[in-house]
Amino acid sequence: MNASTLTPLISRELIVVTGKGGVGKSAVSAALGGLLASQGRRTLILEIDPRENVHQMLAAPPSGGEIVQVTSKLYLQHLQPRMVLDQLVRERVRVEFLTKRVLESPVYHHFSEGAPGLKEMAVLGHSLLLVQGRVPGAPAIDVVVVDAPATGHGVALLRAPRLVSEVIRQGPVASMTKEVAELVASPDRCGVVVVTLAEEMPVTEALELRADLRSDVQREPDLLVANGLYPPVSESTRETLETADARRLWYSRRELNDAELARLDEHWSGPRVKVPLFPLDRGPELVAEIERELAQ
Repeated sequence: MNASTLTPLISRELIVVTGKGGVGKSAVSAALGGLLASQGRRTLILEIDPRENVHQMLAAPPSGGEIVQVTSKLYLQHLQPRMVLDQLVRERVRVEFLTKRVLESPVYHHFSEGAPGLKEMAVLGHSLLLVQGRVPGAPAIDVVVVDAPATGHGVALLRAPRLVSEVIRQGPVASMTKEVAELVASPDRCGVVVVTLAEEMPVTEALELRADLRSDVQREPDLLVANGLYPPVSESTRETLETADARRLWYSRRELNDAELARLDEHWSGPRVKVPLFPLDRGPELVAEIERELAQ
């Protein structure tokens, strides 16, 4: 990642990585986390996908909700938003039998599961508490990289403070919402990274995401990562393609990539990074290669 691309992101407290499902968003989140840690930032990658797979990319044990140390400055946590809401109840009620009654109440279950934006607020609120050093037992953290859900949910995550503030106006959630809204609204504190493949549907979703961020959050993405690009076909690479079918496939995929990159050139301004397709399984080797591409 060159200086002009890295500089706006390296000082952030929160970086939200989003994009269409299947574009390599988690691998980019892991690589970005590693890169920030290598720059001296105490970084935590926060995963909220129920499948919990980022630990495999980093050769780390599964989190199971706990904070796992990956390297001296890199940490990982798989978060269930409900855990954050339950902890808020425990902190505020403090009387054990009353806390138990609240947490087991059908009203609380309905509220925590159904209130618009509440789960997303829990994720952002937990991120804020981490960088503020207000999570008991957590290490000191400078920046949280959120491996956000797929495109539409990524926008919902950033839209959540406004939605929740319209519903909840008093109490601990309202207080946290105000702080989180200030964090998300500040370009100096919160960054947004969009990951896409250079294919028609992912690029269309990336462009729609940018428009939604403008209209709903009044933000521009800080970085676009065009991931998984087929290498251009040269004389040397042509010799590695043993069959006519392989050559046709490579040519057609690269032509598709070039067409979609041209569409991005036309419609997307701002920093962009191109990451080639690597013949590697999901894991530390792949993350290291993506990190090197980002660092160049």
